[in-house]
Amino acid sequence: MSRQWAVVGGVVLVLVALVSAGWFARERFLPVEVGTRAPNVVAHDLQGQPVALEDLVGQVVLLNVWATWCPPCREEMPSMQRLHERFASDGLRVVAVSIDAAPGTASPGSPPGGDVGAFVQQHALSFDVWLDPAGSIQRTYRTTGVPESFVIDRDGSIVKKVIGATDWDSEANRDLVRMLLEN
Repeated sequence: MSRQWAVVGGVVLVLVALVSAGWFARERFLPVEVGTRAPNVVAHDLQGQPVALEDLVGQVVLLNVWATWCPPCREEMPSMQRLHERFASDGLRVVAVSIDAAPGTASPGSPPGGDVGAFVQQHALSFDVWLDPAGSIQRTYRTTGVPESFVIDRDGSIVKKVIGATDWDSEANRDLVRMLLEN
């Protein structure tokens, strides 16, 4: 009988350890949705300097995951540029994180990488463009594809998530950004 209690006690101890480990690592498993804290992302800017999303806490951020080979991504870029031009001086940061592989190479399961710098120049984009050729933002944010975007408030919480392309300069999106900038 005491051997059975030892086994039961061991099983209970293992279960408590697993539940505790899951509780402390829950951020890694919870979906990245509206109302959750925006996970940090580390990438490089077009000059090759490291950049991190956590450095933008205190600002309103439109975080966009995209690639040059993605037609819907390219279609929504002009509206992101217009939103940036309208609200940058009020404190909006538009950050487009490219998951393109290095030009002339390809990531597994993805088309060959485009020249992100040339794309930015060709389309006269003046907002922040970061490079994440390893696609770590996709794993961190658990995206389903590109484009996918997140509007983040000054406290670092996600207030809007958009899967697919959208018109970022629409009245509804301008109103949302205006409201977040006023808070």
